[in-house]
Amino acid sequence: MSEVVTGEAVVVEVRVAQLPSRALAFLIDFVVQWTVIIVASVLVSHASSLTDDSLSVALLILFMVLVTVGYPVAFETLTRGRSLGKLALGLRVVSDDGGPERFRQALFRGLAGFLEFWTPLFGAPALITSLLNPRGKRLGDVFAGTIVIGERGPGETPPPEMPPALASWAATLELSGLSGELAATARQYLVRWHQLSPPMREEMGLRVAGQVSARIAPPPPPGVPPYAYLAAVLAERRRREEARLAAIRENRARYGAQRHGPRVYGTHAESPLVSRGVEVRQAAPVTPRGEAPEGSATTSGGFVPPI
Repeated sequence: MSEVVTGEAVVVEVRVAQLPSRALAFLIDFVVQWTVIIVASVLVSHASSLTDDSLSVALLILFMVLVTVGYPVAFETLTRGRSLGKLALGLRVVSDDGGPERFRQALFRGLAGFLEFWTPLFGAPALITSLLNPRGKRLGDVFAGTIVIGERGPGETPPPEMPPALASWAATLELSGLSGELAATARQYLVRWHQLSPPMREEMGLRVAGQVSARIAPPPPPGVPPYAYLAAVLAERRRREEARLAAIRENRARYGAQRHGPRVYGTHAESPLVSRGVEVRQAAPVTPRGEAPEGSATTSGGFVPPI
C-alpha cells in the first residue's frame, strides 16, 4: 500500500501495481499493437502496387508511430488511465495526487514509452527505474507525474472498531506524529492477529504499541492490552479523516450553492473586502507538525503493558 495526498490535503491509501501485473498488461498491449501493425503492413503492401513505393513506406512508418504512441495516449485519455492490457489486469494510471490522468500526462507517458520499449533499449530503462523507485514508477511515470495502481485485490478487511471503553480517551489523542507507515504496520498486526500464536501476538503487540505510543499522546489507561489500544488509535484516526473529508465536501457544496445561487437585483453579491478595494490573498498552507521534540508528552510516556 502507498499513500497519496489529494488536492484537498486528504491522505488516501492506494494499492500500487506490482511489476508482474504491469509486465503482463504491457504484454497484452504489445500483442495488440503488433497485430495492428502487421495488418496495416499487409494492407500497405497490397496497395503499394497502386501507389509510389516511397509513399507506401512513409505511410507505414507514420502508421507505426501512431500505433506505438497514439494507442496508449488515446486509450488512457478516453478511459481515464486504462489501456486494454490495464483493463484486463485491473490497473489504472492516476496522477500523483490521486486524480485522473490528463491528456498531457498520457502524452508524456506515450512518448517516453516509445523510447523505453520500441527502441534497441528493449525496456531496460523502464525495468531499472521501476525496481529502484519505491512506487514502481518507470521513466514515463516520473516525467508525467503519474502512478499505476491496482483496482483489484484481496477483499478489503473491515476497519478496526473502537472499543467502547476507550472512546472518550481516544477523542483526546494527538495523532499528528503518527505516520502513515506506522499506522499501516499497526493495521497489518490487527489483520493478522488471529493468525498469530499467543506468544507472537504478545511480542508483536507490545513492540508495535510501543512504537505508536512514542508518537502520540496521552498514554493509554492502565491495563489496556495492545490489540485494544491499537484498534482505538486506528479507529480514531479513521474517524477524523472521514470527518475532515466530509467537512471539505460540505464547504465545497456550500461554496458552489453560493456561487451559483440566485442573483440579487441582477448582480452577484461582492465580498465586503473586494468592494472596498482590498486585495484578498489565499492563506499559505499550514505545514503539518513533525515529530514531537524530545522531552515532550508524546515521548515521555510510552506504552505500558498490562500487568
